[in-house]
Amino acid sequence: MKISHWIKLLSLSAILASLTACGTLRAIHNTEDGSGAEAMSVWSRWVDSEGDIAAATTWERKVKDGVTIAEVEQAFTSVAAEDNIKAVGEFYLSKELSLRSGKPEKFLKVYSYCSPMIARQMVDFSPHMAAYMPCRLTVVEKDDGLWIYALNMDMLIKMGRKLPPDLRKSVMQVRDTMWKMMERGAQGEF
Repeated sequence: MKISHWIKLLSLSAILASLTACGTLRAIHNTEDGSGAEAMSVWSRWVDSEGDIAAATTWERKVKDGVTIAEVEQAFTSVAAEDNIKAVGEFYLSKELSLRSGKPEKFLKVYSYCSPMIARQMVDFSPHMAAYMPCRLTVVEKDDGLWIYALNMDMLIKMGRKLPPDLRKSVMQVRDTMWKMMERGAQGEF
């Protein structure tokens, strides 16, 4: 390639990089405090999981040995009642699969929760957030026992656009409730 072509290519690359940087800086300016650290945490989890985006964007808790599924569920129910969040559905996947196959399946169940008022406010702020609703916890039986998984709500909150103060307070309450459900569910504390 001629030197003039290299100069043109480098100039074009510099222009594209500066345009991209401007957009990136503008986006970063519009996010919550801690967005960079959260982005790096997600990135690290993505790399550590060898590219598993689900592992990078979720929370997980190992359920303490000896804690039963009924105790996990009772912990979820207790926290939901304490924090005024509504149970809006359950999908007992392992039971459904067992009925279809006629064979026993490892436990797999999805629990859905929602605060309708906060959900409405969040969707009014960002319609795309509807794709993340309702909040879900999933209990998965693996070879080493039970695990609880949920979406990393810190990622959604910190890496998203700055929320109005009242909405941020409400969303943080939902985030804290989901975290508490995972923590207490993993310990069987109700």
